[in-house]
Formats: sequence, structure tokens, C-alpha cells
Amino acid sequence: MFDTTSYKKEMDGALDRFKEEMKKVRTGRAHPDMLMGVKVEAYGQWMPLNQVANVTVSGATMLLVTPYDPSTIPGISNAIRSDTTLGLNPSDDGRVVRVPIPPLTEERRKEIVKTASKSVEDAKVKIRNVREDARKDLKAGELPEDAKKRAEKEIDNLTKEYNDKIDFCFKEKEKEIMQI
Repeated sequence: MFDTTSYKKEMDGALDRFKEEMKKVRTGRAHPDMLMGVKVEAYGQWMPLNQVANVTVSGATMLLVTPYDPSTIPGISNAIRSDTTLGLNPSDDGRVVRVPIPPLTEERRKEIVKTASKSVEDAKVKIRNVREDARKDLKAGELPEDAKKRAEKEIDNLTKEYNDKIDFCFKEKEKEIMQI
């Protein structure tokens, strides 16, 4: 019998990474995960924002970034401002960085959906790569022909199942983005 457990775990991993990517996508409401990909130059090296500051939500359209060390405030502001995919303009008062989340225009919403759809394709490619690995291992194995056919069908069903999950997650995110 061909064991598909390890391939299922790899597909789970690809789906989880996709969901994490979708959390970073801006929807018009303030969410701390929006700033997850921001890297800040602090202490002579590049660090993720969450290692130099605490990000919280203040209302539906404001993020507050409270640095652990006030000397990193200019670097935090510059890092957020320079990330053009976010399109945010932070301001600071010497203690915290305030990041207002401007309302999204229809054009910007469509642009965000288009950018997010690239993540969909990347996730599906990862799923297909896992399927191809499983097929190679299946062909290299010493199984009877009918067992190989059953295992191949099971792998194809797994691939379809995970592609459907990715599509569902994307459609939910797309609704959220396009909602005014």
C-alpha cells in the first residue's frame, strides 16, 4: 500500500503558508498582520517589525506601532513608508508610530485582488509539485499495477481537494477586499 500521509502534510503546509499570505493582504480595515512582512533596520541589521515593536489596532482605520526601544521609531516609520505594496504613510509622536489606513479606491481594490491572485497560483504550483513528487515515488516503488492506479487516483483527489481549498480561501478574501 502506498502511504500518502507525508504528501498530505506537505500540501497542508502549502495551504497554511497560503493562508498566512492572505492574512497580509490589505482589506481596508486595520489588522496587525498587514505589517507582518515589514523589515526594519535596527541595531545594524534588518529585523521583522514584530521583533522591534508591538503592533495593535486602534479603531477600524488605525494601527499603533509601539517600539520596544524608542530609538527605532525613525527606522520603523521609514520601513512602513518604503513598502510600496502597503501604500501607507505613518506618523510618529516620539513614543508610538500611528499608521492610518486610508479607504481603498475601487481601482486599488482590483489591484490588490490581482496581486493576491499571484499567491493563489504560487500555492497551486506548490501543490502540483507535491503531486509530481508523489507520482515519481509511486513509479519508483514496487507496487502492483492496480495499487499504483488507486494510489495515483488518491493523489489526484488530494490535489483537487487542496486546490479547491485554496480557491475557497481566495474567494473569501476577494469578497472581503471588494466589500466597501
